[in-house]
Amino acid sequence: MNSKVDLFVIGAGSGGVRAARIAAGHGASVAIAEEYRFGGTCVIRGCVPKKLLVLASRLADEFERADAYGWSIGEPSFDWAKLRAAKEREITRLEGLYRKNLEGAGVQIHAERAEITGPNTVRLKNSGQTIEAARILIATGGTPFAPAIPGAELSISSNEIFDLPTLPEAIVIEGGGYIAVEFACLLQRLGVQVTVVYRRDQVMRGFDQDMRDHLSAAMAEAGITFRYNTTITRISGQRGALNVEFGDGESQAAGEVLLATGRTPKVEGLGLETAGVELDKAGAIKVTRDSQTSVSNIWAVGDVTNRMQLTPVAIREGHAFADTVFGNNPWICDHELVPTAVFTTPELGTVGLPEHEARERYKHIKIFRSTFRPMTNVLCDKPERMMMKMIVERESDRVLGVHVCGPDAAEMVQLAGVALKMGATKAQFDATVALHPSAAEELVTMRVPVSD
Repeated sequence: MNSKVDLFVIGAGSGGVRAARIAAGHGASVAIAEEYRFGGTCVIRGCVPKKLLVLASRLADEFERADAYGWSIGEPSFDWAKLRAAKEREITRLEGLYRKNLEGAGVQIHAERAEITGPNTVRLKNSGQTIEAARILIATGGTPFAPAIPGAELSISSNEIFDLPTLPEAIVIEGGGYIAVEFACLLQRLGVQVTVVYRRDQVMRGFDQDMRDHLSAAMAEAGITFRYNTTITRISGQRGALNVEFGDGESQAAGEVLLATGRTPKVEGLGLETAGVELDKAGAIKVTRDSQTSVSNIWAVGDVTNRMQLTPVAIREGHAFADTVFGNNPWICDHELVPTAVFTTPELGTVGLPEHEARERYKHIKIFRSTFRPMTNVLCDKPERMMMKMIVERESDRVLGVHVCGPDAAEMVQLAGVALKMGATKAQFDATVALHPSAAEELVTMRVPVSD
């Protein structure tokens, strides 16, 4: 193993792996260290396994629709252990690919924790080896945050929920962001009684209000219970038979409690203070637009910087760093007009500004909105509707935001993101021939604004 490299990457998640591979491709000698499993949160206990569980849960809806479409399939049954094992096989396969791609690029791999011992030195905790690095990249991501409440040790986080030995009959989920609502929807469809507890008056703060209204109504219609404007104040009992107390004085029983109350940058024990790397008030690593820290030869990308907690953003930040520093091709990851999806059921996809932000930034805007039953529900009795919304600046006719809540929302918004990145106008959307029959055609057929 080399004791001197051009780049040492701490953290083998999506951002760190991309940076390591690209830097190596530019001819740099690169080493990477990971204390858990290669692939990071997204691959191992985040986006990928969650989406697999979401897809499994949505089959419940398909079984429910089947009879209306002429199919007789009997009484379906669900095997959590079988799904869990299949999930584990897939993430193990992906982890192997991450390792293989790093090895193929010539990256030196260390499957252990690394700590910074100086501006240019890294120590491997298990082996005790010290490696000198001309440059260091920190890509350690984030970790679940748990509020300091009595009995918090009886709860689980998004790290543990993927590997529960059995699903509980009932679960209480505290939180109102991506993780809370996604697991609420998928667990409800897998047969769990779900209660969502949130300290505010509605989930998905920061998203467009119409989308929040539509999503929360659909979740309630599916059977999910909401407890708004309160928090969990105490958890007692034992796993499988818990008593959950709330700030409003009420309580309820649950088999599990999931605390989805946010994530914090994973910086503890990295030796940042030794090297002089500065943190912000939230405990994230302070970086410039090009991901450089307060120390000239140390950079950081991804969730550890708390700029935008999305895997594709971390990947682009890592790629930009490697191209800029090692490839003589300087560029900066653009954090504007980033498409994102919430894999609830119904799915929520969004790109650009929500209405409240558009009204703050622009003097005059127009709102186009449509709700309708998606074709998949036409022959059955499911009342769930789909919503699409477009926000347009009146003077320039430029589309400022596209928001979709319903089947395949993420797929539509990914492509809408290309149009918005190019500065598309409402007239250009209108001039595009509709693809019929599809839900996406609504994006090019909304003619009359509902408000301006």
